Amino acid sequence: MIPRRWLFRALPAATLLLLSAAADSGAQSRELLTGPLSLERSLELAVSNNPSFRSVENDAIIADWDVRSAYGALFPSASASGGMSWQGTGEPPVGGGLTLGDLGISEQPSYYFSSYGLGLNYRLDGQVLLTPGRAKRSREATTADIRTAGSTLILGVTRAYLEAVRQDRALTLAQQELERARFNLRLAESQLEVGTVTLLDVRQAEVQVGRAEVEVLRSETGVETSRLRLFQQVGLEGDTEAVELTSEFPLFEPELEFEALFDMALEWNPNLESLRASREAAEVGVTIARSAYLPSLSLSAGIGGFTRQASSTDFAIAQAQGQVQAGYNQCLALNEIFGRLTPPLNGQDCGSPLLSDEDIASINSANEVWPFDFTKQPATASLTISLPIFQGLGRQRNVEAARVLEDDLNLQLRDQELALRADLQAGLAAVRAGYRAALIEERNLEVAGEQQRLAQERYRVGSASFLDLVEAETVLAQSERARLNAYYTFHDALASLEALVGVPIR
Repeated sequence: MIPRRWLFRALPAATLLLLSAAADSGAQSRELLTGPLSLERSLELAVSNNPSFRSVENDAIIADWDVRSAYGALFPSASASGGMSWQGTGEPPVGGGLTLGDLGISEQPSYYFSSYGLGLNYRLDGQVLLTPGRAKRSREATTADIRTAGSTLILGVTRAYLEAVRQDRALTLAQQELERARFNLRLAESQLEVGTVTLLDVRQAEVQVGRAEVEVLRSETGVETSRLRLFQQVGLEGDTEAVELTSEFPLFEPELEFEALFDMALEWNPNLESLRASREAAEVGVTIARSAYLPSLSLSAGIGGFTRQASSTDFAIAQAQGQVQAGYNQCLALNEIFGRLTPPLNGQDCGSPLLSDEDIASINSANEVWPFDFTKQPATASLTISLPIFQGLGRQRNVEAARVLEDDLNLQLRDQELALRADLQAGLAAVRAGYRAALIEERNLEVAGEQQRLAQERYRVGSASFLDLVEAETVLAQSERARLNAYYTFHDALASLEALVGVPIR
């Protein structure tokens, strides 16, 4: 069985474990609560199954990823890209409203293109360096918020459990009152037989039995309703008749000192923890805002490649043939000029005016590059240092806004400490008053019980009327309920005080 002190302190640490078991807890939530159920077990089940608390717990996931993301920004970012495209046949423009046809180039074939690129980018400035610290402080605030929700959950479950136990005890008292009323009815009937009372006394006794039966019905309804509310706080469905509440709540003298409680609350109160973490995050925010005046560093590097393949090499072969033919014609023309010189010069060997099979094969082979025979592009790298000089007072405005936020959180923290001191004093007074009231009600119950026994004995011997007996029974029933309410008022005040402190104090 897990102690309640563990539940107060271990709620943040158990968050990720509980979230990872969401599927299992979802399956468990469809089960029906039966059998013995203690307060500690109720709290354990509530931590795992209460929907409101689980929704607050989910914030821990985002807070953790915020921290990871902030640290991730300290590393370079890398990107990879790739693509393929197709261009149909035609005469594409070359600029100035011209096309290849205007330049005397015939219609070119369709083309297949592919490319890739790898890039590395890095940026470093004050915000990037300081954001991880603020993210960690924000995560601490989120953890404190989860503890706040956990403390609220513990208080809600404890109060619901106390109310359910109180209703059980109230039902027991109602049943005891019914038994006493039935005993008084039998006593009146026996007295009527011997002639010491009238029929009126019997009828009055019957009315008391009827009222006691109505009180039992009301108590049974209260028991069922309080258990349903307890199951709601736990986050599970349950069988109100099959669940047995096993925790006991004895009365004890609260040996509590205010200053010790206040010191504990300053350390453990989740609202104060959340405000402190938020204030620390705001302090980092001021530093981040000031870092906008510092220079920033940017670094980038990249490599890439491309392919370009024609659907047909006829166009490239024709171009190459044209170049060979033009060179051949030029060679012939030069040889003719050389022959007309005095003295004539020897001509050059002009070769063949046609492309060779090897040249055609080379053109075809060079075209077979799509999609992965890339031509590498030159690598690029750049380094930039930027120093902001004037940005329209926006940076100073952000600095002042961060300072105001920090100051507001300091004021809120001070206000929370004052409120906590007042609430603790009031809560401690309520616990002490509840304990004294319970002691007084115990004495009152003893006196009322003695009064009821005396009235019953006097009625038995005929020295008291039935109205005297009914009045004594009423005083006894009121005393029993007053003592019961005083007991659980004391424990309710104690639970509220523990919620303020943030840890168990009993």
